[in-house]
Amino acid sequence: MDSIWLEYGWTLLILIGLEGLLSADNALVLAVIAKHLPDDQKKKAISYGIFLAFAFRFGALFAISFIANVWQIQAIGAAYLLYLGLKHVIKAKFGKDNENIREDTEEEAKGKGFWPTVSKIALADLAFAIDSILAAVALALGLPDSPLPDFGGMDGGKFLIVVLGGIAGLILIKYAATWFVKLLETRPALETTAYAIVAWVGVKLAVITLAHEDIHVLAHDFPHSTLWTLIFYGVLVGIALFGWFAPSNKNLKDKELMK
Repeated sequence: MDSIWLEYGWTLLILIGLEGLLSADNALVLAVIAKHLPDDQKKKAISYGIFLAFAFRFGALFAISFIANVWQIQAIGAAYLLYLGLKHVIKAKFGKDNENIREDTEEEAKGKGFWPTVSKIALADLAFAIDSILAAVALALGLPDSPLPDFGGMDGGKFLIVVLGGIAGLILIKYAATWFVKLLETRPALETTAYAIVAWVGVKLAVITLAHEDIHVLAHDFPHSTLWTLIFYGVLVGIALFGWFAPSNKNLKDKELMK
């Protein structure tokens, strides 16, 4: 029993860390979208954006049991997380760097008034809410069943992990996003790392889908097996360590200029 709660605790910590990095990215996008507005309107637009983030994420919580029980939705969610993560990683590696992407986003927003800017922020918040809930559900579904009673058609412990992760994301957007933004400035590779983890979580959701009793490509118990648990967390820790110690593009450019 203790080992189950230990796994739940580790999953929640991983989810909070991932939520922190994604909330920092959310905060950066909001700041870039609203950057062209006057200072008083800028603060108001970002405040509206944070409020919308709260509304979208709480709204998305009502879809948890649907995502958790319908394998077709799980498959779509897995494909979306893989697409989202790999698109960002590939773009960071071979395409424009994040600074240029944000400059382009700012250029697109320029010339737009207050409410069009708030609408753009709302769309960004909706995308982040979907990303956050899907990642949380994918992590939770791989956990063993808890002794808690079911809630909304989902194991109570798993539901609690998703809800706590969602609340953590909201708190981080409101209070800790500034710290994570500063962390990304000193270690910019962490942003790409976060999306690499999102893609890997997409793989986990794909494994869960393939092990569904109606698909049965993989053994039904495989997503909860010790082997898959070790593989999943081993790769996840490897991605995190690589992102933490990876040199930033800025540092590489500075070294090239010094040659």
